[in-house]
Amino acid sequence: MLRDYVPKVHIHPVLMVFLVISFVTGTFMELAIILSIVLFHELGHYIVAKVFNWRIKGIMLWVFGGVMDTQEHGNKPIREEALVTIAGPFQHLIIYFLLFLLTPVGFVPSSVLELIFYYNTVILLFNLLPIWPLDGGKLLFLCLSAFSPYKKAYYWVILFSMAACLVIILFQLIFFPFTLSAFFIMLFLFMENRSEWKNRYYVFMRFLLNRYEGNTAVTAVSPILVESETPLKDVLGYFRRDNKHSIYITGPNNKRQSIDEGDCLLLFFHGKHYNKTIGELVYYIS
Repeated sequence: MLRDYVPKVHIHPVLMVFLVISFVTGTFMELAIILSIVLFHELGHYIVAKVFNWRIKGIMLWVFGGVMDTQEHGNKPIREEALVTIAGPFQHLIIYFLLFLLTPVGFVPSSVLELIFYYNTVILLFNLLPIWPLDGGKLLFLCLSAFSPYKKAYYWVILFSMAACLVIILFQLIFFPFTLSAFFIMLFLFMENRSEWKNRYYVFMRFLLNRYEGNTAVTAVSPILVESETPLKDVLGYFRRDNKHSIYITGPNNKRQSIDEGDCLLLFFHGKHYNKTIGELVYYIS
């Protein structure tokens, strides 16, 4: 049905306050342009995600932008998630093209077209900043995930994002004219990443749980080489997206044994052997 392809758009309560303020202060046109561009941006994510049959709850518009609320968290192929991420910034190119067509017609006042061009450029460049959870940050995370374990990639992108926010705030205070809105946006992104860092363990557990339940993509097979004294939780930290792993264990006297990643996840979630070494756990499945 058609309604299955139309996203549910929600407006954050705080944004409602800003809408009222824009009416009073006479800046409603600027806010309407910004929200329209943000919504068009999110529709790009939504359309491509729907093509890949993602589970999507809806689109939320809030003070500092918008977000597509999805139930897919690190369990889709990297290439697929990259296409969904890129689809948002691509929408801005469509807006540029529409502006190019509308400029000579004169149907829309040039002052309005200039405002659209300005905000479209600002929002595009802002979204491409390599800061989580902006599109640039997500693309950075996907690039790191392609060459390193999920846990390491996620931790590094959050730490880098917090550092980037602080550097941008510092540069603004020292080298550029102070802008309160830009300061609050960077501060908000820093706090968001600080919250992500506090919840990093739960994000990693969600990633492992998706693998345990079989809700993850596999496009390659790669081995993991560890010593028998390596704790199970450290072995799980080597797991990579899009990869199926066989764990090869080197024990005393260079004795080699192997265990499948499914057995590791079973022992972790069902057996609850959180603090045992991988060498000790081979006993349970041998």
